[in-house]
Amino acid sequence: MNIVLNSYGTSLLRKDNTLVIYKNGSKHTIDPQKITSIIVYKGALISSDAILLAVENSIDIIFMDKMGKPKARVWSPKIGGVATIRRKQLNFTFSPQAVQWIKGILKEKIDNQIALLLSFYPEDQTTARQFDTIINRLSDYKTKIDSVKGDIISEVAASLRGWEGSANRQYFSGINLIIPEEYRFEERTQHPARDVFNAMLNYAYGILYGKIEAALIRAGIDPYIGILHREDYNRPVLSFDVIEKFRVWAEFVVVHLAMQKAINEDFYTIKEDGTYWLEQLGRRIIIQAMHDYLEDEVVYKNKKYKRSNLIDKYANDLAHLFLHYKTQKQ
Repeated sequence: MNIVLNSYGTSLLRKDNTLVIYKNGSKHTIDPQKITSIIVYKGALISSDAILLAVENSIDIIFMDKMGKPKARVWSPKIGGVATIRRKQLNFTFSPQAVQWIKGILKEKIDNQIALLLSFYPEDQTTARQFDTIINRLSDYKTKIDSVKGDIISEVAASLRGWEGSANRQYFSGINLIIPEEYRFEERTQHPARDVFNAMLNYAYGILYGKIEAALIRAGIDPYIGILHREDYNRPVLSFDVIEKFRVWAEFVVVHLAMQKAINEDFYTIKEDGTYWLEQLGRRIIIQAMHDYLEDEVVYKNKKYKRSNLIDKYANDLAHLFLHYKTQKQ
Protein backbone atom coordinates (compact mmCIF):
# COMPACT_ATOMS: atom_id res chain seq x y z
CA MET A 1 0.00 0.00 0.00
CA ASN A 2 1.18 3.51 -0.84
CA ILE A 3 0.12 6.52 1.25
CA VAL A 4 -0.16 9.77 -0.71
CA LEU A 5 -0.38 13.02 1.28
CA ASN A 6 -1.24 15.63 -1.33
CA SER A 7 -3.88 17.84 0.32
CA TYR A 8 -2.98 21.04 2.16
CA GLY A 9 -3.27 20.56 5.93
CA THR A 10 -3.23 16.74 5.83
CA SER A 11 -0.96 15.33 8.52
CA LEU A 12 0.55 11.95 9.29
CA LEU A 13 1.31 11.23 12.94
CA ARG A 14 2.33 8.26 15.05
CA LYS A 15 0.11 6.75 17.71
CA ASP A 16 1.77 3.86 19.56
CA ASN A 17 2.89 1.53 16.75
CA THR A 18 0.46 2.77 14.12
CA LEU A 19 0.33 5.66 11.68
CA VAL A 20 -2.66 8.00 11.71
CA ILE A 21 -3.72 10.27 8.84
CA TYR A 22 -5.63 13.39 9.89
CA LYS A 23 -7.57 15.16 7.15
CA ASN A 24 -10.46 17.63 7.37
CA GLY A 25 -11.33 16.65 10.93
CA SER A 26 -11.32 12.90 10.26
CA LYS A 27 -8.64 10.33 11.00
CA HIS A 28 -7.60 6.99 9.54
CA THR A 29 -5.34 4.53 11.34
CA ILE A 30 -3.01 2.28 9.31
CA ASP A 31 -0.76 -0.63 10.25
CA PRO A 32 2.76 0.34 9.05
CA GLN A 33 3.46 -3.26 8.05
CA LYS A 34 0.92 -2.83 5.24
CA ILE A 35 2.67 0.24 3.81
CA THR A 36 5.45 0.21 1.21
CA SER A 37 5.88 3.95 0.65
CA ILE A 38 4.71 7.37 1.85
CA ILE A 39 4.58 10.19 -0.71
CA VAL A 40 4.41 13.72 0.72
CA TYR A 41 3.50 16.81 -1.30
CA LYS A 42 3.79 20.48 -0.43
CA GLY A 43 1.35 21.57 2.27
CA ALA A 44 1.11 18.17 3.95
CA LEU A 45 2.76 17.40 7.30
CA ILE A 46 4.53 14.34 8.69
CA SER A 47 5.86 14.18 12.25
CA SER A 48 9.36 13.06 13.22
CA ASP A 49 7.82 10.20 15.23
CA ALA A 50 5.96 9.04 12.15
CA ILE A 51 9.15 9.23 10.09
CA LEU A 52 11.04 7.12 12.65
CA LEU A 53 8.26 4.51 12.71
CA ALA A 54 8.37 4.38 8.92
CA VAL A 55 12.15 3.91 8.98
CA GLU A 56 11.79 1.10 11.53
CA ASN A 57 9.42 -0.64 9.10
CA SER A 58 11.61 -0.01 6.02
CA ILE A 59 8.98 2.30 4.50
CA ASP A 60 10.31 4.62 1.81
CA ILE A 61 9.32 8.29 2.32
CA ILE A 62 9.43 10.54 -0.74
CA PHE A 63 8.92 14.31 -0.73
CA MET A 64 7.62 15.58 -4.08
CA ASP A 65 7.39 18.99 -5.69
CA LYS A 66 4.20 20.24 -7.34
CA MET A 67 5.32 18.79 -10.67
CA GLY A 68 5.46 15.30 -9.16
CA LYS A 69 9.26 15.09 -9.18
CA PRO A 70 11.00 13.55 -6.14
CA LYS A 71 12.92 16.25 -4.26
CA ALA A 72 14.03 14.38 -1.14
CA ARG A 73 13.59 11.01 0.49
CA VAL A 74 14.09 9.25 3.79
CA TRP A 75 14.90 5.57 4.00
CA SER A 76 16.32 3.12 6.47
CA PRO A 77 20.13 2.94 6.61
CA LYS A 78 19.68 -0.83 6.48
CA ILE A 79 18.23 -0.69 2.97
CA GLY A 80 20.65 -1.43 0.19
CA GLY A 81 23.75 -0.86 2.29
CA VAL A 82 25.79 -3.29 0.22
CA ALA A 83 29.15 -1.73 -0.63
CA THR A 84 30.07 -4.63 -2.92
CA ILE A 85 27.12 -4.00 -5.22
CA ARG A 86 27.98 -0.33 -5.57
CA ARG A 87 31.66 -0.98 -6.22
CA LYS A 88 30.75 -3.52 -8.91
CA GLN A 89 28.16 -1.09 -10.28
CA LEU A 90 30.85 1.53 -10.82
CA ASN A 91 33.09 -1.00 -12.56
CA PHE A 92 30.18 -2.11 -14.75
CA THR A 93 29.61 1.43 -16.08
CA PHE A 94 33.03 1.33 -17.77
CA SER A 95 32.64 -2.16 -19.23
CA PRO A 96 31.62 -3.28 -22.74
CA GLN A 97 28.61 -4.96 -21.18
CA ALA A 98 27.28 -1.56 -20.12
CA VAL A 99 27.08 -0.64 -23.81
CA GLN A 100 25.03 -3.76 -24.53
CA TRP A 101 22.83 -3.10 -21.50
CA ILE A 102 21.88 0.45 -22.49
CA LYS A 103 21.37 -0.57 -26.12
CA GLY A 104 19.00 -3.28 -24.91
CA ILE A 105 17.11 -0.74 -22.79
CA LEU A 106 16.70 1.67 -25.72
CA LYS A 107 15.63 -1.07 -28.13
CA GLU A 108 13.05 -2.29 -25.65
CA LYS A 109 11.81 1.29 -25.26
CA ILE A 110 11.22 1.51 -29.02
CA ASP A 111 9.46 -1.86 -29.02
CA ASN A 112 7.17 -0.51 -26.30
CA GLN A 113 6.53 2.65 -28.29
CA ILE A 114 5.57 0.63 -31.36
CA ALA A 115 3.29 -1.60 -29.26
CA LEU A 116 1.50 1.40 -27.77
CA LEU A 117 0.93 3.00 -31.16
CA LEU A 118 -0.34 -0.28 -32.62
CA SER A 119 -2.81 -0.62 -29.74
CA PHE A 120 -4.41 2.65 -30.94
CA TYR A 121 -4.10 1.91 -34.67
CA PRO A 122 -6.46 4.31 -36.49
CA GLU A 123 -9.30 3.26 -38.77
CA ASP A 124 -8.92 6.31 -41.01
CA GLN A 125 -6.79 5.26 -43.99
CA THR A 126 -4.88 8.53 -44.28
CA THR A 127 -3.94 8.47 -40.61
CA ALA A 128 -3.15 4.76 -40.86
CA ARG A 129 -0.63 5.46 -43.63
CA GLN A 130 1.02 8.10 -41.42
CA PHE A 131 1.10 5.54 -38.63
CA ASP A 132 2.75 2.96 -40.86
CA THR A 133 5.44 5.47 -41.82
CA ILE A 134 6.11 6.31 -38.16
CA ILE A 135 6.30 2.66 -37.13
CA ASN A 136 8.68 1.86 -39.99
CA ARG A 137 10.92 4.74 -38.95
CA LEU A 138 10.89 3.58 -35.33
CA SER A 139 11.95 0.11 -36.46
CA ASP A 140 14.73 1.71 -38.50
CA TYR A 141 15.98 3.69 -35.48
CA LYS A 142 15.99 0.51 -33.44
CA THR A 143 18.23 -1.10 -36.08
CA LYS A 144 20.53 1.94 -36.04
CA ILE A 145 20.85 1.74 -32.25
CA ASP A 146 21.69 -1.94 -32.50
CA SER A 147 24.39 -1.24 -35.10
CA VAL A 148 26.25 1.32 -32.97
CA LYS A 149 29.74 -0.01 -32.17
CA GLY A 150 31.94 0.78 -29.19
CA ASP A 151 33.49 -0.81 -26.13
CA ILE A 152 32.65 1.89 -23.59
CA ILE A 153 29.73 4.25 -23.16
CA SER A 154 31.72 7.41 -23.93
CA GLU A 155 32.37 6.06 -27.45
CA VAL A 156 28.70 5.51 -28.26
CA ALA A 157 26.75 7.93 -26.05
CA ALA A 158 26.37 10.70 -28.65
CA SER A 159 25.13 8.30 -31.33
CA LEU A 160 22.71 6.56 -28.98
CA ARG A 161 21.26 9.85 -27.75
CA GLY A 162 20.88 11.05 -31.33
CA TRP A 163 18.97 7.98 -32.53
CA GLU A 164 16.90 7.88 -29.34
CA GLY A 165 15.94 11.53 -29.76
CA SER A 166 14.92 10.96 -33.37
CA ALA A 167 12.81 7.96 -32.35
CA ASN A 168 11.11 9.98 -29.62
CA ARG A 169 10.13 12.71 -32.05
CA GLN A 170 8.56 10.16 -34.38
CA TYR A 171 6.78 8.44 -31.52
CA PHE A 172 5.22 11.59 -30.12
CA SER A 173 4.13 12.65 -33.58
CA GLY A 174 2.20 9.38 -33.60
CA ILE A 175 0.73 10.09 -30.16
CA ASN A 176 -0.45 13.44 -31.52
CA LEU A 177 -2.43 11.65 -34.22
CA ILE A 178 -4.54 9.65 -31.75
CA ILE A 179 -5.31 11.99 -28.87
CA PRO A 180 -8.23 14.48 -28.99
CA GLU A 181 -7.48 17.80 -30.66
CA GLU A 182 -7.58 19.82 -27.43
CA TYR A 183 -4.70 17.74 -26.05
CA ARG A 184 -2.43 17.93 -29.09
CA PHE A 185 0.96 19.59 -28.75
CA GLU A 186 3.64 21.10 -30.95
CA GLU A 187 6.58 19.34 -29.32
CA ARG A 188 7.56 17.37 -26.26
CA THR A 189 8.27 19.83 -23.42
CA GLN A 190 9.49 18.89 -19.98
CA HIS A 191 9.76 21.34 -17.08
CA PRO A 192 7.81 23.50 -17.40
CA ALA A 193 5.24 22.07 -19.81
CA ARG A 194 3.89 24.20 -22.64
CA ASP A 195 0.59 22.31 -23.02
CA VAL A 196 -1.77 20.22 -20.92
CA PHE A 197 -0.73 16.84 -22.36
CA ASN A 198 2.92 17.40 -21.49
CA ALA A 199 1.93 18.66 -18.02
CA MET A 200 0.05 15.37 -17.47
CA LEU A 201 2.90 13.30 -18.87
CA ASN A 202 5.57 15.07 -16.81
CA TYR A 203 3.58 14.43 -13.64
CA ALA A 204 3.10 10.73 -14.46
CA TYR A 205 6.81 10.40 -15.24
CA GLY A 206 7.59 11.99 -11.86
CA ILE A 207 5.59 9.31 -10.07
CA LEU A 208 7.39 6.62 -12.05
CA TYR A 209 10.81 8.16 -11.30
CA GLY A 210 10.05 7.94 -7.59
CA LYS A 211 9.10 4.26 -7.85
CA ILE A 212 12.25 3.39 -9.80
CA GLU A 213 14.63 5.32 -7.55
CA ALA A 214 13.13 3.65 -4.47
CA ALA A 215 13.44 0.19 -6.05
CA LEU A 216 17.11 0.79 -6.93
CA ILE A 217 17.88 1.85 -3.37
CA ARG A 218 16.10 -1.18 -1.93
CA ALA A 219 18.18 -3.42 -4.22
CA GLY A 220 21.42 -1.90 -2.93
CA ILE A 221 22.12 0.06 -6.12
CA ASP A 222 23.33 3.65 -6.09
CA PRO A 223 20.88 5.64 -8.27
CA TYR A 224 23.46 8.44 -8.60
CA ILE A 225 25.82 6.32 -10.72
CA GLY A 226 24.38 6.44 -14.23
CA ILE A 227 25.38 4.68 -17.43
CA LEU A 228 24.11 6.65 -20.43
CA HIS A 229 23.02 9.53 -18.21
CA ARG A 230 26.18 10.51 -16.32
CA GLU A 231 26.53 14.24 -16.56
CA ASP A 232 23.81 15.55 -14.21
CA TYR A 233 25.71 16.08 -10.97
CA ASN A 234 23.94 15.19 -7.74
CA ARG A 235 20.91 13.72 -9.51
CA PRO A 236 19.69 10.08 -9.55
CA VAL A 237 20.87 9.55 -13.11
CA LEU A 238 20.59 5.76 -13.12
CA SER A 239 16.84 6.27 -12.62
CA PHE A 240 16.90 8.21 -15.91
CA ASP A 241 18.44 5.16 -17.61
CA VAL A 242 16.14 2.57 -16.07
CA ILE A 243 12.93 4.55 -16.61
CA GLU A 244 13.34 4.14 -20.38
CA LYS A 245 12.26 0.53 -19.91
CA PHE A 246 9.07 1.58 -18.10
CA ARG A 247 8.14 4.98 -19.63
CA VAL A 248 5.42 3.40 -21.75
CA TRP A 249 3.40 2.70 -18.59
CA ALA A 250 3.07 6.42 -17.83
CA GLU A 251 2.43 7.18 -21.50
CA PHE A 252 -0.31 4.57 -21.72
CA VAL A 253 -2.05 5.99 -18.64
CA VAL A 254 -1.86 9.58 -19.89
CA VAL A 255 -3.04 8.72 -23.41
CA HIS A 256 -6.05 6.94 -21.91
CA LEU A 257 -6.84 9.92 -19.70
CA ALA A 258 -6.61 12.19 -22.73
CA MET A 259 -8.86 9.90 -24.77
CA GLN A 260 -11.39 10.05 -21.92
CA LYS A 261 -10.94 13.84 -21.66
CA ALA A 262 -10.43 13.34 -17.93
CA ILE A 263 -8.39 16.53 -17.44
CA ASN A 264 -10.21 19.71 -18.44
CA GLU A 265 -9.47 23.40 -17.93
CA ASP A 266 -10.77 23.23 -14.34
CA PHE A 267 -7.87 20.95 -13.43
CA TYR A 268 -4.92 23.06 -14.59
CA THR A 269 -3.79 26.65 -14.83
CA ILE A 270 -1.88 28.52 -17.52
CA LYS A 271 0.68 30.99 -16.20
CA GLU A 272 1.51 34.35 -17.77
CA ASP A 273 4.60 32.85 -19.39
CA GLY A 274 2.44 30.24 -21.19
CA THR A 275 3.40 27.28 -18.99
CA TYR A 276 0.83 24.72 -17.83
CA TRP A 277 0.51 23.53 -14.22
CA LEU A 278 -1.80 20.86 -12.86
CA GLU A 279 -3.99 21.86 -9.94
CA GLN A 280 -4.68 19.59 -6.98
CA LEU A 281 -7.64 17.81 -8.60
CA GLY A 282 -5.66 17.26 -11.79
CA ARG A 283 -2.73 15.86 -9.85
CA ARG A 284 -5.06 13.60 -7.89
CA ILE A 285 -6.48 12.11 -11.10
CA ILE A 286 -2.97 11.33 -12.39
CA ILE A 287 -1.90 9.85 -9.04
CA GLN A 288 -4.95 7.57 -8.85
CA ALA A 289 -4.70 6.47 -12.47
CA MET A 290 -1.00 5.65 -12.10
CA HIS A 291 -1.61 3.84 -8.80
CA ASP A 292 -4.37 1.70 -10.33
CA TYR A 293 -2.24 0.86 -13.35
CA LEU A 294 0.84 -0.04 -11.31
CA GLU A 295 -1.21 -2.23 -8.97
CA ASP A 296 -2.74 -4.21 -11.85
CA GLU A 297 -1.45 -7.75 -12.23
CA VAL A 298 0.24 -8.84 -15.45
CA VAL A 299 1.77 -12.13 -16.54
CA TYR A 300 5.56 -12.08 -16.83
CA LYS A 301 7.46 -15.31 -17.57
CA ASN A 302 4.39 -17.39 -16.69
CA LYS A 303 3.94 -15.73 -13.30
CA LYS A 304 1.58 -13.00 -12.13
CA TYR A 305 3.10 -9.78 -10.83
CA LYS A 306 1.81 -6.36 -10.00
CA ARG A 307 3.49 -3.89 -12.31
CA SER A 308 4.95 -2.11 -9.27
CA ASN A 309 6.53 -5.39 -8.17
CA LEU A 310 8.08 -5.82 -11.61
CA ILE A 311 10.06 -2.62 -11.00
CA ASP A 312 11.47 -4.15 -7.80
CA LYS A 313 12.18 -7.41 -9.61
CA TYR A 314 14.08 -5.58 -12.33
CA ALA A 315 16.11 -3.63 -9.76
CA ASN A 316 17.08 -6.88 -8.02
CA ASP A 317 18.01 -8.46 -11.36
CA LEU A 318 20.12 -5.40 -12.16
CA ALA A 319 21.96 -5.69 -8.82
CA HIS A 320 22.67 -9.33 -9.69
CA LEU A 321 24.00 -8.26 -13.09
CA PHE A 322 26.37 -5.76 -11.48
CA LEU A 323 27.63 -8.38 -9.05
CA HIS A 324 28.26 -11.10 -11.62
CA TYR A 325 28.97 -9.41 -14.94
CA LYS A 326 32.68 -10.40 -14.90
CA THR A 327 31.78 -14.05 -14.42
CA GLN A 328 29.30 -13.81 -17.28
CA LYS A 329 31.89 -12.17 -19.50
CA GLN A 330 34.54 -14.90 -19.02
